[in-house]
Amino acid sequence: MSSYEKKATSRKGNNKKGGQAHQNTTAWKHNKNSRKTKTIEELPVYGLCQRCTDVIVWRKKYRKYKPLTSVKRCTCCQEKAIKEAYHVLCHKCASDKKVCAKCLDSREIITNKEDIKTAADEQREEQELERMLNSMSLRQRRAYVRKMEREDEEGSDEEDLEDSEFDSEDEEQEDGQDEEDVDQEEEKAVAAKN
Repeated sequence: MSSYEKKATSRKGNNKKGGQAHQNTTAWKHNKNSRKTKTIEELPVYGLCQRCTDVIVWRKKYRKYKPLTSVKRCTCCQEKAIKEAYHVLCHKCASDKKVCAKCLDSREIITNKEDIKTAADEQREEQELERMLNSMSLRQRRAYVRKMEREDEEGSDEEDLEDSEFDSEDEEQEDGQDEEDVDQEEEKAVAAKN
């Protein structure tokens, strides 16, 4: 026999890869106090299909996500407009073509950029609401808060409350209040004389 026949095959094909050698008994936990981890967790995931969204969420969970350090160039419009890691199309091109910004497949997009509220947006809305409440009278404020609580409980998306609704109610009530206030003052004056 020749030495060639005894030699084992060195071909790459036809060899199945075995399973994981050491199975994990507990889930991996990252350092929660890390500043980098906090910034990565706060980054929104939008403009992607379900599969790509799951991939990005997994990367964030297991600390494999690497955020961009500088703005990336879009492969479609060739402008430096991509601020999100792992995206290859800018938001404008992806929404125009109606494709996933990562895999470029025309699947259903889970979340859009417009749907996501940043902390600054939430703070701005809160300040606007506070400013509106401060401009209302106490009766208007309480009515508005009650109506908002009712909407939260029902979970229905009814029309937003407008200031004009409260102004018309308040004018009607003020007319009635003036007569009542006059009557009460007269009664107090009569009681004081006696």
